[in-house]
Amino acid sequence: MNISDLRKLTLREIARALREGETSPTEIVQILLDQIRFTEDKVKAYVTVCENAPRLAEAAEVQIKEGHDLGPLHGIPVSIKDVFETAGIPTTCCSKLMQDYVPTKDSTVVKRLKMAGSFVLGKLTTHEFALGTVTPATRNPWNLKCIPGGSSGGSGASIAASSAIATVGSDTLGSIRIPSSFCGVVGLKPTYSRVSRNGLIPESWSLDHAGPIGRRVEDVALLLSLIAGHDELDPTSSRIPVPDYVAALSGEIRGIKIGVPKNHFFDHCERETEGVVRSAIDLLMELGGVLVEFEFPYIPEIIAAYTAIEPGDYGAFHQPMLAQRANDYTSDVRTLIEQAMFIPATYYVQAQRVRARIFPEVVKLFKRFDVIVTPTQPMVAPQAGAKAVQFGDFTEDTAAATLRYVGAFNLTGLPALSVPCGFSRNLPVGMQIVGKPFDEATVLRVGDAYERATPWHAMFPQII
Repeated sequence: MNISDLRKLTLREIARALREGETSPTEIVQILLDQIRFTEDKVKAYVTVCENAPRLAEAAEVQIKEGHDLGPLHGIPVSIKDVFETAGIPTTCCSKLMQDYVPTKDSTVVKRLKMAGSFVLGKLTTHEFALGTVTPATRNPWNLKCIPGGSSGGSGASIAASSAIATVGSDTLGSIRIPSSFCGVVGLKPTYSRVSRNGLIPESWSLDHAGPIGRRVEDVALLLSLIAGHDELDPTSSRIPVPDYVAALSGEIRGIKIGVPKNHFFDHCERETEGVVRSAIDLLMELGGVLVEFEFPYIPEIIAAYTAIEPGDYGAFHQPMLAQRANDYTSDVRTLIEQAMFIPATYYVQAQRVRARIFPEVVKLFKRFDVIVTPTQPMVAPQAGAKAVQFGDFTEDTAAATLRYVGAFNLTGLPALSVPCGFSRNLPVGMQIVGKPFDEATVLRVGDAYERATPWHAMFPQII
C-alpha cells in the first residue's frame, strides 16, 4: 500500500483492511510519516509529530493479530488540533505562553478516540489560542501562496495534503468549516453540547464546539459517533442519546426539504463561488430534494451578539495571562484580547439575552424544511497576507468575510457541515449544510448523498 491507495479508502475500509491483514498499523503510520516528510516543509500543518507513534502502531498490530478488537479505529492514527489536551504530548495552542505545557490527562475527545482503538500521530497547527481565521504558519495544499483558513488550519490542511487521515478541530466562529471549505475537505461543527469540551483550551465558553474533519462524509460521521455523548466532566454536554450516524447515510434524500436563504448568505459573494454552490443546490434537487426559499431572520442582531459574546469570553479567559505576559502574545492576538477588555459587562449580558430570544425563532424555521444550504464561504482561499477581499465594488476585511456565513450557526448552536462542491480559480469551494438541533444525522445524510453523486472527494492537490 502507498499514499495513493490509502487516501482512496474510508476509515471503515482501512479498519477492514487492518482486520483482514491486507495492511498493518505500522505500514499506515510509515506511509503518513513519509507523507509528512514530503509535505511538511511546504504545508506546515503539524506542531508536533509523535515519536512514539511507530511503537504504538506496533502494539496495535500485535493486538489485532491476537484477535483483540478495541473498536472501529483500532490501529488507525488520528491527528489532533493543538488546543485539545493530550497526555504526555505538548499542548501549545501555537503560543509562546503554552510552549512548555504538557498535560497529564487527555481531553475527553482524545480519550474517546483512544477508547475506540486509535492513537495520536501528532498535534496540528492553529491560529494562536484559536483566535483567528488564518493559521499563520500553515499553507493551503491546493496553492501554497494561499491560507488554509482557521483556526483549525492544520486539521484542514493535513487532510488535504494526505498527511493525516482523521483529525479533530474546534469551531467558535467557523473554525472547522472555514478550513474545510478552503482546503476542499469535510468538516462538521456538531450541535452545541453534543461533544464534550472537557480538556479543550477555550476560546469562548459559550460558543466553542468540538468536531471532526476528514476526507469523506462517512469518516466524519464515524468520528462523531465516537466522540459525541454526555460527559460528567463537562456539565454542559448533552444527555440526548447519540444515534448511529453512519447508518443514517442511506444515499437517499428524496423528499428532503432544502431551505435556501434569499438574504445574506449569497450577499457579497464571489460570482464564480456563488455559481458553484448554486449548481450544487441544483444537483440536490435532481437527487430528490425539494427547494424551499426563505428569509433568514435577525442577521444584524446575530452579528452584533456574537461580536460581543466571543471577545467577552476570551477576554475573561486571557485576562490573567495578559496581565503577566502580554509581550508573549503575537501582536494580532494581543490586540484582540486588549480590545476585548473594553467590552462592557452590560453589552455581554444583553447579547446573551438576544441570543436566547433568537434561538427559538431560528429553530421554528425548520418546520418549513429539513436543512439549510448556503455557501460555506463567500470566496475561495485568499492569498497569505491579504488584509482585504474584493466582491465587485465591495471591499471587506478578510477576517470579517470569513465569518459572515458561518457565525450565525455558532450563536444558535446548530449543526453545520461543510462539503466540497467544486472549484473556482483552481481552489476548492465548500457548501454548508445546516440542521436543527441534534439532527446531525440528516445533515450528514444530505452531505453524503451529494458526495456520492460528485467527484470532488476523489480530487487531491499536487503539492510542488
